[in-house]
Amino acid sequence: MKTCLGIELGSTRVKAVTIGEGFRPVSSGDYTWASRFENGVWTYPLEEVWTGLKAALSQVENREEVAAMGVSAMMHGYLAFDKDWNLLTPFRTWQNTITGPAAAELTELFGFNIPQRWSVAHLYQAVLNGEAHVPQVAHITTLAGYVHYMLTGVNAVGIGEASGMFPIDSAALDYDAGMIEKFDALPKVQGLPWKLRDLLPKVLTAGEAAGTLTESGAALLDGLLAPGIPFAPAEGDAGTGMTATNAVAPRTGNVSAGTSIFSMVVLEKPLEKVYEEIDLVTTPAGAPVAMVHCNNCTNDTNAWVGVLGEAARLFGANPSPGELYTKLYEKSLEGEPDCGGVLVCNYLAGEGVTHMDAGRPLAARTPETKFSLANFFKAQLYATMSTLKIGMDILAGEGVAIDSLTGHGGLFKTPVVGQSYMAAACNAPVTCMETAGEGGPYGMALLAAYMLQKAENERLEDFLGKRVFAGASGTTVQPDAALVQGFNTYIQRFKALLAVERAAVEYL
Repeated sequence: MKTCLGIELGSTRVKAVTIGEGFRPVSSGDYTWASRFENGVWTYPLEEVWTGLKAALSQVENREEVAAMGVSAMMHGYLAFDKDWNLLTPFRTWQNTITGPAAAELTELFGFNIPQRWSVAHLYQAVLNGEAHVPQVAHITTLAGYVHYMLTGVNAVGIGEASGMFPIDSAALDYDAGMIEKFDALPKVQGLPWKLRDLLPKVLTAGEAAGTLTESGAALLDGLLAPGIPFAPAEGDAGTGMTATNAVAPRTGNVSAGTSIFSMVVLEKPLEKVYEEIDLVTTPAGAPVAMVHCNNCTNDTNAWVGVLGEAARLFGANPSPGELYTKLYEKSLEGEPDCGGVLVCNYLAGEGVTHMDAGRPLAARTPETKFSLANFFKAQLYATMSTLKIGMDILAGEGVAIDSLTGHGGLFKTPVVGQSYMAAACNAPVTCMETAGEGGPYGMALLAAYMLQKAENERLEDFLGKRVFAGASGTTVQPDAALVQGFNTYIQRFKALLAVERAAVEYL
């Protein structure tokens, strides 16, 4: 049986998934890794990319059956190479909040929000800093773009991935030419020996061919895959998440919730204003998307689950991690809709939406707060999506219509709980599908299948809606009026808590 392979280099795991008949997952493998904070920069060593890929692929069965494949990875960041593809400075990931001046200047110049984690913000900040490597830059790309190039020799990325590097013109399906001209005309850029377009990878859309696995690429993988396998365009985790959740058509969206949390809403028309809290990116087919990206989601909750597990073991109980999460999530359902006044700020890292450059996790209450395990854990789960809600409320104020949101990631593993709270936060129905747990690598495998199997003029949304997800089983939770009102009360208190969070960052 022929299969399609999706690879994803996520923030905590390198994953590989194959799909077969009926677009169902057949086999998978993974490798755990973590970013490192070195010399003031969040990074991953590129040597570990290949260690992780080989470890994940070695667990995949029947690799000789792979008929098409693609690479995905965490979006944004900065990988700068010279003309011979030698790395000029350690990989700077999306987690970094070190490009504030560049992002602010480019946002004003373009009249288009440029978040700190975007590749062009990293490049321009390096220019502003006068970093020695800047004149030598011949290529900048993302993690997915780098791996794709090393395996195929093709320096290109999918349009969704490209849209996290530099603004896209959705009509031209390419980088925005007018903004590139403005960038090249910047006084500090004019004297450099390169033009921006020459540094950026080529833009491809879903369904286009993006090269094949070369002999040298197969050697990098120790022969785990045979040369000649065709590749779909490399995509970011946002694009693969949209694909994996059938959320690429207008008025649909998805929420990916794990280490970080982000929503993607496919727009019917452009937003009226520029918002620092909203990224404008694209689907893998190039349609405009409003993205609310938050650095902090489940890490603080995970820490509290660990502490509560320690407490249980003091009394001789030894619940598994799965049991702990399930019981605590379900216990939170007993909490009051507004968490009884319990407040949590889950910031371990900085947060662009609320303009924080660092984080200090906080739990706060007043003397009259109804402090219970159910209210505390409900506040923990509300906190995972509170910053996202601030951005989603901006979209609601712009009149952006959402018919359906699809949830995927660890926050939704316990049935109903995360779904119910997300439906209340966004005031929209939230669906979780059986395949949602596969996430990004599954979405990348579907994009490889689309490239291989699409009919002439068949759009990505039709391929997914009519062929992949037709009749797919899942559960949908509608917004509960009491929870919607309770979350709205909570979010007002959360916004007030941010002043305490700023003081904590300053003094702790």
